[in-house]
Amino acid sequence: MDNKKYKIGVVGNRDAILPFRMIGFNTFPVNHAQEAINTLRQLAMNDYGIVYLTEDIAAEIPDTIAYYDTQVTPAVILIPTHKGSAGLGLQRVQDNVEKAVGQNIL
Repeated sequence: MDNKKYKIGVVGNRDAILPFRMIGFNTFPVNHAQEAINTLRQLAMNDYGIVYLTEDIAAEIPDTIAYYDTQVTPAVILIPTHKGSAGLGLQRVQDNVEKAVGQNIL
């Protein structure tokens, strides 16, 4: 059994991720797609098991998100920004449920 301790990180625009820093998460502000891709790569290599990523940034890097969907870690979880949800996180949950169950039961 793997007893490795994984870290949790939050990646996205500074205003959206600031509250996560206040509750103790490691935050990584990014402004551009390439910054987000590089940050995700670094976190994956440094024992981050979960990375919360803002939907606005995720929308800019769909191929990178698809790649991490095929990896065990880190689990990339999309979160809405302070401006509201674009629905990408919910759509990913629905897609994964449909893939696992064979139909959208949500």
